[in-house]
Amino acid sequence: MPHHSSSLPAASTVAAPLSRAVLALDLGQHTGWALAYPRGPITSGTETFKAGRFEGGGMPLLRFAAWLDELHHKAGPLTAVVFEEVRAHRGTAAAHTYGAFLGQLTAWCERHQVPYQGVPVGTIKQHATGRGNAGKDEVIAAMRVKGFHPADDNEADALAILQWALEGGMR
Repeated sequence: MPHHSSSLPAASTVAAPLSRAVLALDLGQHTGWALAYPRGPITSGTETFKAGRFEGGGMPLLRFAAWLDELHHKAGPLTAVVFEEVRAHRGTAAAHTYGAFLGQLTAWCERHQVPYQGVPVGTIKQHATGRGNAGKDEVIAAMRVKGFHPADDNEADALAILQWALEGGMR
């Protein structure tokens, strides 16, 4: 079941297409996300993409792409995507999962002509906490100090990525 700190606004609540909606992602089966509108609130949460018992392994990726389509439509449209760029994984399964979601994300962005940028983990942590090797709890605490209420480290990471992007980090 997905968790959302704030639900996405219904398409009818967006009066006109926005000039710059930025989406930040912490990719994985439990994807953290944060979405900033140019003249509106920051919404964030986590979305779970796991295969059901009787589903093939590609179903989570199809659901991820459909979810991106929904965000793109409701954000009116997305104009940039930033994501956590992981260069080392704890295991083969984690690396494969990340690579699959990254492939879907970059293909989706290319198809919709949405610029995208990866941000190294150390850069995100340095910007959020002042330490490039900060732990998950420190990133969560840093986002709480900024007034957010992340439910877990995935959402906190997405918020930290978004803060980095909005505060001048994005190219």
